[in-house]
Amino acid sequence: MVDNASRRGAVDFGLPLMVLAFAVIGGFMYWLMGQSRLQDELRLQEQTAEVAEDDFGTASTISAVDLQADATQFEGQNVRIVGLTAVSMLGTQGFWLGLPNGNPFLVSMSEQVIAEGIAVTLGQPASVIGTLLVRTDSAVAAWAAAGTVSEGDQLVAEFATHYVEADQIVMAAGSGGEGAASGSEN
Repeated sequence: MVDNASRRGAVDFGLPLMVLAFAVIGGFMYWLMGQSRLQDELRLQEQTAEVAEDDFGTASTISAVDLQADATQFEGQNVRIVGLTAVSMLGTQGFWLGLPNGNPFLVSMSEQVIAEGIAVTLGQPASVIGTLLVRTDSAVAAWAAAGTVSEGDQLVAEFATHYVEADQIVMAAGSGGEGAASGSEN
């Protein structure tokens, strides 16, 4: 028979060590999730830097707050809008960016950008470079004549007072994928 006299009073550490192992694994997974988010943010910053270094050096970066306050001050200017989220599509002609006050802002894709077939992903941040224009009935009629907006989209576009005619669009990377870019990046 085995003499267990020397083990008398010893504690069985199996259960506490198992709980500790699960806690360490859970903490590690939480840390990895944070690192993944950090990488996504860094990737967006890199893509934004690429947009900033493009051939559109004359584009002035405007903040979302300035855009929602008064877009008339930027009429006819080549502008850069960075990091706003794509919230809705406008046919195949364009999409809406969400401003901080909850209102949408219209982005119309130029013929070149439409021809490139950039995929706009709703819910993802986008950087846009283009000319800020006043929305006119003739512009909406031209989109309808081109077949890029439906009758319902025409009614929705009537609510926009201004829009950006985008020459370049960079969508932020989705979950682990590369971002989509358009424009003259040769």
